[in-house]
Amino acid sequence: MELGVYQAKTHLPELINRIEMGEEITITRHGKAVARLSSVAPPKTLDVAAAINELKTFGARRSAGAPLSDLIAEGRR
Repeated sequence: MELGVYQAKTHLPELINRIEMGEEITITRHGKAVARLSSVAPPKTLDVAAAINELKTFGARRSAGAPLSDLIAEGRR
């Protein structure tokens, strides 16, 4: 994505969110690239397999008769 200095300044919080997700942003001044913004960490990704396993484990405990209050407390950790 490319945008001018003024746009970058006025939309910085949104740009930071996009950068965290792995997008690179080029800042231009008078149509010429002057800076590139990129994340210092790898993009955040969703581990789908781990999420599915957590849901299966959660469901198995619930059907095994675990008190709902225990499950709520565990979810808050």
